[in-house]
Amino acid sequence: MEATLVRKSSCHLGAAPFLNGDESLSGSLNRNQTGAFAIRPPMSRGPKGPTPMPNNGPRYNEFIVSPKVRVIDENGENLGVMYTKEAMEQAAEVGLDLVEVSPNADPPVAKFLDVGKFKYEAQKKANLARKSQKTQEIKEIKMRPNIDDHDYDTKMKAIHKFIGEGDKVKVTLRFRGRELSHGQLGMVLLQRVQDDTAEDAKVEAYPRMEGRQMLMVLSPK
Repeated sequence: MEATLVRKSSCHLGAAPFLNGDESLSGSLNRNQTGAFAIRPPMSRGPKGPTPMPNNGPRYNEFIVSPKVRVIDENGENLGVMYTKEAMEQAAEVGLDLVEVSPNADPPVAKFLDVGKFKYEAQKKANLARKSQKTQEIKEIKMRPNIDDHDYDTKMKAIHKFIGEGDKVKVTLRFRGRELSHGQLGMVLLQRVQDDTAEDAKVEAYPRMEGRQMLMVLSPK
C-alpha cells in the first residue's frame, strides 16, 4: 500500500518527462540553464513618427516650408520678417501656434494664433456661406397661345416673382389641334412676355419648337 502511494506521488511531481517526450512543445518553448521556462520580453515599439502634414487648412508651425516669414503677433502688431523657427519659439512662449495666413506673399505672412480655434472659425464661416448661397432653380410657366388678359396678368405676376427671387423661368406654350398651324401666335405672345420682363430679365434661350410646344427661357439680369 505504501509503495503504491509513493509511485503516484512521484508521477505527479515528475511531470517534466511528459514534456520532454513532446518534441513540438519543447521546440516552441525556451528553457534557461536551470530548466525553467524563459518568458520572452515584450517587443519594444519604436518612437512615433512625425506628425503628418495636414491635408487641408493652413500650414502651421513645423509645416511652414518657408525659412522666413513676416510675423503678426496675437495683438495684430507687425513684428517684421524673421526666421520661421524663431517665430515659432516666440509663438510658443505665449501659448499659441505660428499659422501661415498669406502663403502667396513674399515672404509668407504668419500670425500667432490657436490653430485649432482658427480652423474651427474658418469652417464655421464656410458652412455659413454655403447655407446663404441659394441654388438657382428653373420655374415653369405654362400658357396657351390664345390666353386672355386676366390669365396673362396672373402668369406675369408669377414670372416677376420668380425672377425677383433669382430663379430662371421657362415659358411654355402648348398648342392643341389646328393651333399648331398658327405658330406665329406663339411668337407674338412670347415677344410680349419678353417686352414685359425687359427691366429685370433677359432671354437665355430664345423661342423654339419642341413637338407641340414652344419654349423660351428667361433669367435674372
